[in-house]
Amino acid sequence: MHHRTAIRLAASATAVIAAVLSLTACGPDEVDGAGKTSSPAPTSAAPSSAAPASASPAPTGAPASGSAGRGAPTASGAPVSPASDTSARTAPACSASAVEATARQAAHRPDGTGTGAAVVEFTNVSGHACVLRGHPTVAGAGNGSPEHNSPLKVTPTGLASPVRLSPGGKAWVKLTFVQVQGEGDGYCASGAKPAVYPTLVVGLPGAGAHQVALSDGEFAECDNTVTATAVSAAKPS
Repeated sequence: MHHRTAIRLAASATAVIAAVLSLTACGPDEVDGAGKTSSPAPTSAAPSSAAPASASPAPTGAPASGSAGRGAPTASGAPVSPASDTSARTAPACSASAVEATARQAAHRPDGTGTGAAVVEFTNVSGHACVLRGHPTVAGAGNGSPEHNSPLKVTPTGLASPVRLSPGGKAWVKLTFVQVQGEGDGYCASGAKPAVYPTLVVGLPGAGAHQVALSDGEFAECDNTVTATAVSAAKPS
């Protein structure tokens, strides 16, 4: 009886020792590895290749760099320059003494035997640039005094723009008359008597009045009316 009890106790002791040895055989790495598998990845870690956050965009209404002081761009991207005064506006008006005027019969004129049309040329004879502008006044020159002049009714044609004349520069107006018809003294279609003037007095706004004679005859016209272009830098024919 005592012998069987001792055997059982010895067997139990052996089982306990075997259990303890099996527990100590498990390395710490295996325990830690199980813990690492269940732990979440740290959220603070960032990949080393991640790009830095981009800078905040410029406000919508802010001008692009380098564009300060420029005009607004067009659809093509080119800046639009602000409007500026032309050189014609910055030069003074031509005075009467700054201008000389001459006249010739125009190459293109109404059919008839009178003058038909004349071109008046204005030349800047001053030493500085100046400006002519507007439509002319026209009068048949009287003898001895401006009070004897015979004003013609002027019908203006075309838009008037300032014309800048450098020293020696030229500008022109064209005068188209109601043409005289017939031979000899001729006649007017209206029944009026033709008028003949050795010279005309042609004026421009701010530039005085200038007496001109044709280089090839006299001014013969009907009805004391004339159609006049505005002074222009383009030479008429």
